[in-house]
Parts: sequence; structure tokens; C-alpha cells
Amino acid sequence: MLDLDKKAALASKLQKKPWVSLGHFPTPLEPLTRILPEASGNNLFLKRDDCSGLGLGGNKVRQLEYYLGDALAMGCDTVLSTGAVQSNYMRTLAAASAKLGLECHVQLESRVSTEDPDYLYSGNVLLNKMFGANLYSYAEGEDECGADAELAKIAERLEQKGRKPYIVPLAPVDEPKGALGYVSAAVELAAQCQQIELQPDLIVVPSGSSLTHAGLLTGCRAMGWQVPMLGACVRRQAELQRPRVVDTCEKLEVMLDLGKVVQPDDIWVNDIALAPGYGRASRAVLDAISLMSKKEGILVDPVYSGKTISCTLQLLENQALDNFRNIVLIHTGGTPAIFAYREQLSSI
Repeated sequence: MLDLDKKAALASKLQKKPWVSLGHFPTPLEPLTRILPEASGNNLFLKRDDCSGLGLGGNKVRQLEYYLGDALAMGCDTVLSTGAVQSNYMRTLAAASAKLGLECHVQLESRVSTEDPDYLYSGNVLLNKMFGANLYSYAEGEDECGADAELAKIAERLEQKGRKPYIVPLAPVDEPKGALGYVSAAVELAAQCQQIELQPDLIVVPSGSSLTHAGLLTGCRAMGWQVPMLGACVRRQAELQRPRVVDTCEKLEVMLDLGKVVQPDDIWVNDIALAPGYGRASRAVLDAISLMSKKEGILVDPVYSGKTISCTLQLLENQALDNFRNIVLIHTGGTPAIFAYREQLSSI
């Protein structure tokens, strides 16, 4: 049960962290009324972080409010980060940099093997250029440490030219500042649920870098809110994702001086919708995207939110979620990436 004193204490701790306002919050929490059969015993609700405003929205806005708040506090004038070719993070960083007057350098990694011009040049790549980012390429797609090392070299060259760079890291670090954005989102979601007298039995969230999943989970537990949380794997298999979430939660507990609030049994991940891998969509994921667009008028991407919806629907069909009547799903955005999957999505 939510503890209002703990909620207030958590909000106070977050206010002490460097932060800059970038998004439109709170984002809507709305029911999904048409994607489940009428006889279903479940109710679905969608937390619309695709409506977070900046640069066509998404979950990265919340994360960058803390990273770029830190960058500004340090007096930096240039920001750098690395991600997939169609990275929502890079697009949002480019938009945030334009808003704040920072020079932006983004490195795009080859995580998805394709020569499709839609993927290589449309969607988020086009928006990166429109927001004025400087683009670099990195040939490896599964080498986080190598990508960060290459980014450090770019930062060093910029420093030699008189810039003061700030790196938003890809690989796990001691202080995952971006996850603070979803600790804060937990406070926001709790307030919204109280306002409409909704008691969620389950929250389902995409689980990739782990910043969104771990931030939301740590925030809930720090408030004494014991609602179960399921991470839908979008980048790696469950046995590899689970320790990453554990690690980020532990680091957040230290950063916010929370003590041990997240227990081992709190970490729940499922990779039923992951195949055939990061940035690629199965028939089940495409069907979930089609259902959301044609039944709810809501766009979800094949990389993150589409897999979250698909994971939930598959588990409901398998009767694995029968005990969870009210389910809140987190829509993390990624809408511009749908244009990179034009050929696949044309068939839905």
C-alpha cells in the first residue's frame, strides 16, 4: 500500500538532484477499451509517455531532464551519446540540445543488419539532422563499452577545440542519472492512480537499458507501493536482462539513500515478445501494433512499446496474467521509428 510520507520523502530527495525542465508532464493515463475481447476479465490502462512533448516525445525526455540538468550544472556546452541508428534516445538528445542551446554529437551504432534506406535515413535519423546534431557511425552493434570508448575519443577531440563536453553513457555506470526520471514518474503515476481511484494489479514496462524499468520499480518500492511490475524484454533475453535491472536498482538505492527497498522477487522480466531480436518485429508484434492503431487509434513502435503490448497480450492469451485484473502499460514513445519500418508496417 502506498505510504504518503514515503512518497513525500522521495519527492524531496529527487528535488535535490540537478534537473532541467524539458517535457510536458504529467502525461495522460487512459483506459484501452477495445483491444481485449468483451468477455475478458482484465482492464488495460496506458500511461502515455509518448505524449511527453519534446522532439515527438517518449520516455527519454524524463531521463534527459536529469542528465542534462547535471550537464548544465557542470557548465558544459556540448553533449554526446551513442545508440542504435534509429535510437529514440539520440533523437530526443538532439531535440533537447537544440532547446537548451547545447552542441550535440551522436554516434549511431549498427545494431540491426539492414541496407533498407528507410531504416538508415528516415525516422529518427532524419530528425537528428533536423535538430542540428552532428552524426558519427560505429560499426559494432553489441559492444557498449567499445561504443562509449569511441565516444570518449570524440569528446577528447572536442575538448581540444575548447568545448566542454558531457557524455550521456550507454553502458552501465555507477550513477544511472537517467533512471531518476522514472523514479519521478512513479510518483506521478501514483498520484494519477489515486485521483481516479485506480488500484493497479500489475504494471508492464519495456525493459532495455533498464533505466525506465529500474527507475519505475525503485520509485514504487521507495513509496511502499508493492504493485508487481513486469519488464518486457526488448533488447536481450530475460536471463541477461534481469541482472541488469538488479544492478540499476541497487545503484539508485545508493544514489537516493533509500536503503534496500527492491527485493529479488520484485525483478520480473519476460522475453516472449523479443524474437527475432532488438529492432526487429515478429508477426505477433506486428499484430499488436495493428490492433493498437486500428482499435485504439494509438501508434506504437516495433522496438519498444509494440513489444510491450505484444508481451502483455500473449501472456493474457496464455492465461499467465489471470490474477491481474487492472494492468497499466507504459507507452515509452518511439513513434518516429515507425517510418523506418515502412515495408513491414505496410502489411498490417
